[in-house]
Amino acid sequence: MDTYILNLETATTNCSVSLSKNGETLVLKEDYDTNYSHAERLHLYIDAVLKQGQINSSQLSAIAVSKGPGSYTGLRIGVSAAKGLCFALNKPLISVPTLEALAHQVQAKDGVVVAMLDARRLEVYSAVFNAGFNQIRDTQAQILDENAFAEYLEHQKVYFIGNGVEKTKALIRHSNAVFIEDKLPSANEMSAIAYSKYKISDFEDVAYFEPYYLKDFVALKPKNT
Repeated sequence: MDTYILNLETATTNCSVSLSKNGETLVLKEDYDTNYSHAERLHLYIDAVLKQGQINSSQLSAIAVSKGPGSYTGLRIGVSAAKGLCFALNKPLISVPTLEALAHQVQAKDGVVVAMLDARRLEVYSAVFNAGFNQIRDTQAQILDENAFAEYLEHQKVYFIGNGVEKTKALIRHSNAVFIEDKLPSANEMSAIAYSKYKISDFEDVAYFEPYYLKDFVALKPKNT
């Protein structure tokens, strides 16, 4: 029996939805807008990919969502939508680490991949993977400087990907550094990861699942005018 999974990626400004069949992306709809438009577009994209894939929601095997780290608001919108669908359709919930899916956009035979998302100032959320996409350093919120990732750069090519690349490129000048620009997490790469988790019933508790924020959300007080 075929496995259809709906994948939702809202951790950054890219509102991205895919429909996969047995781990292969059938339909992908996303918007690399510079503004967060998830609240308006996410459900429209869900309807569109299901229609284009010619299946109805009851045929879905599971719902997968990008779990973070990333934008607090973006993650909450994606997780809320995923949980709502799981409750309504009585389907299992799969969470996909945002940085792991982002790393899968890099095709490298050797070296390491650093998936990174922009945080504030000189900070990024990052994780390090080998060429087989096995995570070799945990996810961290780190302050960048010219010595960041030196232990990897000394020995091999290091592929940097994500919207944290721009600020990293300005600091790190090493011959082994490869900067892959203008890439954001996408539901396309979630397809294979979510299917692997589905096959071993690696599901979340729908009632209690929360996004992986990495850092506590701090609301900024408006400046006095």
